[in-house]
Amino acid sequence: MIFSCLFAVADIHKAKAFYEDLFHLTVSDDYGRMISFDCGLVLQQDFDWLTGIPKVEMKKKENNCEIYFETKDFDTFLQKLKSHPEIDLLHPSREMPWGQRVIRFYDPDQHLIEVGESMKSVAEKYITAGMTLDEIAIRMDVKVPDVQKMLSEAD
Repeated sequence: MIFSCLFAVADIHKAKAFYEDLFHLTVSDDYGRMISFDCGLVLQQDFDWLTGIPKVEMKKKENNCEIYFETKDFDTFLQKLKSHPEIDLLHPSREMPWGQRVIRFYDPDQHLIEVGESMKSVAEKYITAGMTLDEIAIRMDVKVPDVQKMLSEAD
């Protein structure tokens, strides 16, 4: 089974450029009004044509779903995000209770995106601070094997 997430977009070229520039995604298939990236994200222009749902029923800023990315170098991502002043932030960077920093914003078609520092980076930050695996598990509200798995993941 293959899993993808499809976003309806108004301008396929603008949306493609946004995701390529900000997230460095690689196009795996380009069929004109439908583009697939190798990560599983699909962009579809003319969603009304594809589904039969009238354009007037297409909604913006539904805020009940988001696409999520993690990055090892969160600070570099935040700097890259500043080069896109047109981006509509839901909120600035904030630290979640488990210690992960995240930011949420809307893409050009008003789909909600969350970018967070990788969970491995969070666990490594705690290791560097001298915390034990048990202390990290408590801080992150996970089990010790979960922390061990985070720490063993490839970058």
